[in-house]
Amino acid sequence: MDTKLAIDGGSPVRSEAMPARSLIGEEEKAAAMKVFDESIASGNAFGYGGAHEQQYEKDFVDFMGGGFADAVNSGTNAVYCALGGLQLDALSEVIVPPITDPGGVMPVVMLGCVPIFADADPRSYNTSVEYIEPLITERTRAIVIAHIAGEPVDIDPIMELASKHDLYVVEDCAQAHGTKYKGRLVGTIGDIAAFSTMCGKHHCTGGQGGVVYSQNEKLHWQARRFADRGKPFNIENPTGNVVAGINCNLNDLSAAIGSVQLKKLPGIIERRHKVGEAVKEGLKARKAVSLGWQTPDSECVYWFLRVKLDTEAVSVDKKTFCAALVAEGMPVSESYRHIHCEMPWFKNKAVFGVNSGFPWNCSDYKGPKDPQFKIDNAIAVTDSHFNIAMHENYGQQEIDDILAAIEKVENAYLK
Repeated sequence: MDTKLAIDGGSPVRSEAMPARSLIGEEEKAAAMKVFDESIASGNAFGYGGAHEQQYEKDFVDFMGGGFADAVNSGTNAVYCALGGLQLDALSEVIVPPITDPGGVMPVVMLGCVPIFADADPRSYNTSVEYIEPLITERTRAIVIAHIAGEPVDIDPIMELASKHDLYVVEDCAQAHGTKYKGRLVGTIGDIAAFSTMCGKHHCTGGQGGVVYSQNEKLHWQARRFADRGKPFNIENPTGNVVAGINCNLNDLSAAIGSVQLKKLPGIIERRHKVGEAVKEGLKARKAVSLGWQTPDSECVYWFLRVKLDTEAVSVDKKTFCAALVAEGMPVSESYRHIHCEMPWFKNKAVFGVNSGFPWNCSDYKGPKDPQFKIDNAIAVTDSHFNIAMHENYGQQEIDDILAAIEKVENAYLK
């Protein structure tokens, strides 16, 4: 192997693109065509809530080992409807993750509640009970945790804390389909969970989609009503819509695709786990680079590889190190700084119009009107880690190339 870095004019470790994921295949096409054929034969357009959506929800419940599922039209709306199902009063405080997709936080304020950002575990993008407990006030009603990158939060201590204070726990499993914590699937541990099934996730329902899942039947029906404009599902002698809500429904075409995808999901989980674990093992020989710390007794279903760089051990900064890896043909993202209390929408309180400042500025809210959050760990962990994209179609060659590129760049920059 050429030891001269590609960024300096040497030959790259990998000159061809990483393999395409090829998530969608002929099976999904056939399922979609069946929906079209049925629609054409009947003369009725396919809709939502029909046989295909019901089947997908059943298939999802089977995958989770029981419980209740409602398919919705995005991961963001899965979080929104999961929270809506809790029936929180406006101005309730909801503790939220420090690092997550916007869709994991914005539903809180769209429900008129106040997000309170917990800091990260200093070893992970995820939060932990240590950084949640000090944030609980008499206004706290729920905790949202996100299992980022397919790595589970250490959730048992959080559940114990929530039980002590009579709080709901919402699991955001958008990036963690099939991830296990102490032998249990994430999404089955909290009170209610949200999954994203957009095209980039472990399994999909087409371009966008999501699932609200719970083992609590009461919360399931409350969330399902909220997800469909307050329709009186599972209510005796209904007289009309029972709560205010918007239309967050999935549709039968997407659901048909999702059922096919769920059949593939166990294999996807197995292959992603195999790739991630192989890279983790291979990096043990490195001096400056390692896979990020993970919660003990967990089985990660990697959505991407979270990689730690010890900048004290190398002669360059992380930006330079990552640029060198990219030049070697690696799909590297230098930063995952999705810290939303740093974002303009949050700093400017730009939720309901640009001037109202609601919910913070509401006279009935007794918390801080201009909240400041201590997120030192979240900043530090995003500064010290970078991400490598991966998927289930990576094979031994891709694993070898990732390890070879890291070894080459590390050797060039080690002090």
